[in-house]
Amino acid sequence: MLVSSSGLSKVKESIKEKIFFGNEPTAELIAILTVYFVQGILGLARLAVSFFLKDELGLTPAQVSALMGIVALPWIVKPLFGFISDGFPIFGYRRRPYLVLSGIIGAASWVSLATIVHTPVLATAATALGSLSVAVSDVIVDSLVVERARVESQAEAGSLQSLCWGASAFGGLITAYFSGVLLEHFSNRTVFGITASFPLIVSAVAWFIAESPVSKKDESENDHTNLRSIQHQLGQMRQAITQKSIWLPTAFLFIWQATPTAESAFFFFTTNELHFQPEFLGRVRLVTSVASLVGIWIFQRFLKTVPFRVIFGWSTVLSAALGMTMLLLVTHTNRALGIDDHWFSLGDSLILTVMGQIAYMPVLVLAARLCPLGVEATLFALLMSVTNLAGLLSYEFGAVLMHWFGITETNFENLWLLVILTNLSTLLPLPFLNWLPAADSQTETPKNLQPASVPDHEESFVPNMMPELMLRELESEVARD
Repeated sequence: MLVSSSGLSKVKESIKEKIFFGNEPTAELIAILTVYFVQGILGLARLAVSFFLKDELGLTPAQVSALMGIVALPWIVKPLFGFISDGFPIFGYRRRPYLVLSGIIGAASWVSLATIVHTPVLATAATALGSLSVAVSDVIVDSLVVERARVESQAEAGSLQSLCWGASAFGGLITAYFSGVLLEHFSNRTVFGITASFPLIVSAVAWFIAESPVSKKDESENDHTNLRSIQHQLGQMRQAITQKSIWLPTAFLFIWQATPTAESAFFFFTTNELHFQPEFLGRVRLVTSVASLVGIWIFQRFLKTVPFRVIFGWSTVLSAALGMTMLLLVTHTNRALGIDDHWFSLGDSLILTVMGQIAYMPVLVLAARLCPLGVEATLFALLMSVTNLAGLLSYEFGAVLMHWFGITETNFENLWLLVILTNLSTLLPLPFLNWLPAADSQTETPKNLQPASVPDHEESFVPNMMPELMLRELESEVARD
């Protein structure tokens, strides 16, 4: 019995070290990881949404691009959700009720898509609600990770964030291929119905979050303290964003992210012109998901210490040049070269995704290093909101160009012009490379500000330390630098 007990103890310790990266697998940790995992598996309906908008609602590429921009709105105001969660407890709780609500909202959005949505306006509202659900749950679990990381060593904090990132990435990977396979056998609305069950998992695991209720007295005292904290943080924010060392790189990132995208037009081209089936598009999603991980690994292994200006400069030029290879597919030149449409698209997507991931990795490194002492979480969340706003404009600019060029669900005559213009537009930030920190100063943060003199728990006022799901690993690396 003693031997058996000892063996069981070793197995548990091995699981803790190898699977949970040294973190104790408590019920709360499992609940947190489950929320991140659900965020990943929600990608199961991504292709179904695209086909639904294209085939059932009959939207044009420009309309789809415009709709995708609107759906991104909740991610622009994510810091607001942190303030609401901290400032307005529900039944005395700041975390559990908001997770439960986010799950219910998410399930309702997918159920509505599966049943009552028959117009573009309702589709926009439903998909925006789904986006809101994920954004709120992401804010809440990010805050929980920040709270846990604050009482752990720096190495343990990094391992916890890596674990969360891995849960989300794993969820995305296992659904990437099946997102296409399901559409080969079931309707879009059936896939929506299946997806509706996932947010309810978030509501269920919310009850495992360890949280003590806030008493009326504590709530009143916290409201007063929170008001002082907000005023102090706003003062620090004003001081921070007036520094050239912060707003110039932020402006560069905004320009870099806001260039128009042709993503929606390409989806219509590959499905209506090239007749790619959902199962193959699922394969492409799987390949690009793996390619993203490869890009992250390449950056971490070889490029982490390369100056920002060098990475942004070369990655922008190379991405623009490689993006031009899409002209071969659009003009069917690849067929004359003896390259099948499927293989060309798969290889091109893989290479462009790796390059795109390498190009985007410095964004989070730069954003993290721009944050002065005292407003790290708040300013990081604000910077990420700025880049998300730029992403919204990218979709809207793309929609305008598609409309101007007359690109529709069947007319791709001017798609080659869109390819050239969108790729050339990615070069627009190059004249502003000197807005980025020089090589000798990029490892330094801007002028430090006096930290807020508030209780420790107030640090979670804006808990969005890492809003981008696929890149949680990076923050732990930045923390160790």
